[in-house]
Amino acid sequence: MAQPAPFVMTPADQTLVSQVETYLNQQTGLTANFLQVAADGSTRTGKAWLQRPGKMRFEYDPPDKQLLVAGFGLLVYYDPALNQTTNIPLGSTPLGILLAKHVNLNSAGVVVTNIQMQPGEDDITLIRKGKAAEGSLTLVFATDPLELRQWVVMDAQGRQTRVSLYDIVPGGPYPDSLFRFIPATSPMPSGG
Repeated sequence: MAQPAPFVMTPADQTLVSQVETYLNQQTGLTANFLQVAADGSTRTGKAWLQRPGKMRFEYDPPDKQLLVAGFGLLVYYDPALNQTTNIPLGSTPLGILLAKHVNLNSAGVVVTNIQMQPGEDDITLIRKGKAAEGSLTLVFATDPLELRQWVVMDAQGRQTRVSLYDIVPGGPYPDSLFRFIPATSPMPSGG
């Protein structure tokens, strides 16, 4: 597969990237409600916690019992319907870029592939250098004030998942237990 032509940033693009890096590096934690739209158009809602560096938890609203937890170097996805847990090194996922200890969008490991500026919204699309086939991450920011509102993950198969954040509240630090996946166990029998 041919590599796309490199994206050349204008001075305005470079200014935006610098502002976004400053904004992201100032964020230590937040909670938000989210709306997730999958590639097939299905939607799910829930509550998210993000804490930099490297921690995230997505709890889906009932009746959906799926769980996505990032912490301690792993991204863990649990699907109770399949009784399946998937562990992925966080550094190999597009979200690892957002949860890095220090966000640097011009680093040796990350490449900006596109920037779109429009009234009220700026979008920055990123890939991991040398790993374009693993997918991309597009960060969507409101512009006044600058605030992360959405991200779009394009996976290796070209499927797009869009996550919109709302009711965002800065916060943290949160307890480490929030970012650990602990499988549910059978309920203890009652009685004595």
